[in-house]
Amino acid sequence: MKFVDQVRIYVKAGDGGNGAVAFRREKYVDKGGPSGGDGGHGGSVIFETDPQLTTLLDFRFQQHHRARNGQHGMGSDMNGKAGEDLVLRAPLGTLVIDEATGETLKDLSTPGERWVVCQGGKGGWGNINFATSTRQTPRFAMD
Repeated sequence: MKFVDQVRIYVKAGDGGNGAVAFRREKYVDKGGPSGGDGGHGGSVIFETDPQLTTLLDFRFQQHHRARNGQHGMGSDMNGKAGEDLVLRAPLGTLVIDEATGETLKDLSTPGERWVVCQGGKGGWGNINFATSTRQTPRFAMD
C-alpha cells in the first residue's frame, strides 16, 4: 500500500434548480393563475474525518469532486428535489489549505468531525411566488 500525505483536489457544490413558469389550466377553473414551483437546493461538499483511514490515497486517483445539482421546479406548484450532499472521508489530522492564498482553512483533528467546504446553491423561485394583486399572471421565474 502506498502512503500519500499531500494531494490537490477540486471541489464544487451543486447548483440550485431554476424556478418554473407554469399556469393552471383546468376545465372548471375559469382563470387558473400561476402554478410554477420552486427549484431544489444544490448539494454541499462536506469533509468528514474517519479514524479508520490513514492516508489520502483515495484522493490521488479522483481529484475532481462535484455535489449534485437541485432539480428544476415543475408545474402544479411542485418544487424540485434537493441535490444530495457529497461527503468526502479524510483521515484524522488532515489540513485543508486554500491553494491560491496558502491559508489553512481547517484542521480536521476530531474523530467524526464534519466541515462544509462548499455550500450548495439556493433554488430559484417559481412564478407563483411573484403573484400579487396587481400582477396576477407573472410570466417569469428566478433562475
